[in-house]
Amino acid sequence: MTSTAADREVHGGSTSSPYTRRVSTASTDNLVGEILDGRYRVLERLADGGMATVYLAVDTRLDREVALKVMRPHLAQDEAFRSRFHREARSAARLSHPGIVAVFDQGEDDGAMFLAMEYVPGQTLREVIRAEGGLTPRAALDIIVPVLDALGAAHRAGIVHRDVKPENVILREDGAVKVADFGLARAVTSQTVTSSSGLLLGTVSYLSPEQVERGIADARSDVYAAGLVLFEMLTGSKAFDGDTAINVAYQHVHGGAPRLSSRMPDAPDVLDELVAAATSRDPDERPVDAAAFAAMARTARRELTPGELDDRPATAADGESTLARTTALPLERPTRDQTPATVAAAPVDGPSLREQVRGAPPATAGVATRPARDPGLRRRAVWPWLLVVVSAAIAAVTAWFFLAGPGAPTIVPAVVNQPLAAAEASLRAQHLDPNAEEAFSETVAKGLVISTDPVASREVRRGTAVTVVVSKGPERYAVPPLAGVTLAEARQRLGDLNLTAGKVTEKFDEKVPEGQVIATDPKAGTALKRDAAVALTVSKGRQPIEVTNFTGKPLDTAKASLEKAGLSLEVSGEQNHDTIPAGSIISQDPTGGTLFKGGKVTVVVSKGPVLVAVPDVTRKQVGEATQILEAAGFKVAVRQAIPGLNFGTVQAMDPAAGTQLPKGSTVTLTTV
Repeated sequence: MTSTAADREVHGGSTSSPYTRRVSTASTDNLVGEILDGRYRVLERLADGGMATVYLAVDTRLDREVALKVMRPHLAQDEAFRSRFHREARSAARLSHPGIVAVFDQGEDDGAMFLAMEYVPGQTLREVIRAEGGLTPRAALDIIVPVLDALGAAHRAGIVHRDVKPENVILREDGAVKVADFGLARAVTSQTVTSSSGLLLGTVSYLSPEQVERGIADARSDVYAAGLVLFEMLTGSKAFDGDTAINVAYQHVHGGAPRLSSRMPDAPDVLDELVAAATSRDPDERPVDAAAFAAMARTARRELTPGELDDRPATAADGESTLARTTALPLERPTRDQTPATVAAAPVDGPSLREQVRGAPPATAGVATRPARDPGLRRRAVWPWLLVVVSAAIAAVTAWFFLAGPGAPTIVPAVVNQPLAAAEASLRAQHLDPNAEEAFSETVAKGLVISTDPVASREVRRGTAVTVVVSKGPERYAVPPLAGVTLAEARQRLGDLNLTAGKVTEKFDEKVPEGQVIATDPKAGTALKRDAAVALTVSKGRQPIEVTNFTGKPLDTAKASLEKAGLSLEVSGEQNHDTIPAGSIISQDPTGGTLFKGGKVTVVVSKGPVLVAVPDVTRKQVGEATQILEAAGFKVAVRQAIPGLNFGTVQAMDPAAGTQLPKGSTVTLTTV
């Protein structure tokens, strides 16, 4: 049994499980021997796929073998594939079930993106089918039920596998069954159309008709693929095969899956019905999810005899089978000619498979003989037939309403990140009623759809109202102008605009009164996220300036110092002063305290002491001369011109008579 060209074309060429050991066909590999992310030592290559290569590695931190799925280098540069790779990790990591291959870690090392997964030694179901051909019903059911249990856990978590096939079913060495590679799994609520990427995800031999036609997948798509896997285990061959992917996809959509009995004429009816229910072309006729399919498979097992479970039914190519077809449950109602002895009893431990698949009433143990009618009762029996006709009409109308009319099922299309007009058109095309609501979004551009309720891929009735949440863009609020308002009012205004007051800084300001806002940071008009903090600078009023006393100091010095402090100096007058030099300050107003910027200090400037002309006292006796000079305010010093010879007459004076001197100056008299 080999993988078809169609499968390799769609799925990327991987025909072996990436989680079981293989002998590498390449003598060298650039990652073998490397340590990724400082943790995973690559031992050997296990398998190649369309998106990634899988290696056997050792987690040096936990000392355990893992399977490393490393993305192709050229795909790692493609943002769409990177997104799909990350999505794979998140989806798979959400699943925790003994029947699912676990995802341990995700990382990136020098451009190599990888997943670290559970390494499972064993064989894939593909290898088993190649070696054994068709399996016995017991063996096939022993494998498919654990597969369905694992898929059921994924379905309960909102995850669709999307690629159920024998290559992704591993039979561990201890007999445990595991489902691998949720690499194509996506959340049921995410967009699953293929048109965005142009790549049909999944292996074409197992793709459901809705995946081929509409690019959507839900739990029933996995049921369809699992039914085809069961078909293949029982027959040893695929239900669909062809030279090209398009040819196989066409068979899914237009031909429908073949009945098990078309390949195995002697197949038990319960198995024929079980496979037919799972592989129905209409998703509504399949089990709703893998858990429901598993319940049906367990019922089928109970209804098979030990001989039917352990014998391999012959395929059509093998000729007529000698297998006894003793079933535990008739799948058609007995005819009038049958006797009760020809009809086996239904099992007593639950509803039969026929009841689960078709909703038919259970078969009876026998048929009673109907008594002959009285001809006279015929006219009286007409009205029940009218009632039957009316009831049939009502049933027909009801069936039309729920199957093809306004109440018929439809699928909510994926419209996230689409403009509102396009989203509404898509919803109306599916007979749904869009109701738009707006909401802020940090990631979705204004005018595009953020989400829908019900979510995409959900099955609903036609006419259902679908809430379409449209982005208003990022939630932003402009900082209001707050200069000149009080701190309390500023806080109130910010709160009204969904902003908050941040750090408050106080500073002196010559124009803004004390307690009012000077400025904001960020400045007014800046757009901020909800509840962002806005720093406020609040005025402490005018800054007081200490006044220095400059009395006795030079005028120039006082003026420079006052102007530097922001004050002005005004000279109110000049006066003579006997002790304060000319140009210095005699008095100041104010002499201390504080002023505000621009305040004025008034000073009186000294013109120096009063000048007096020295009287002429030459030729006068020294006594008289002394009296005259002292009366004028001078001091007198006497010296003799000729020592020892003194007549007391002033011969000369220094300074000379007429010189202007300040009072108190000394005049020296020379006597003879």
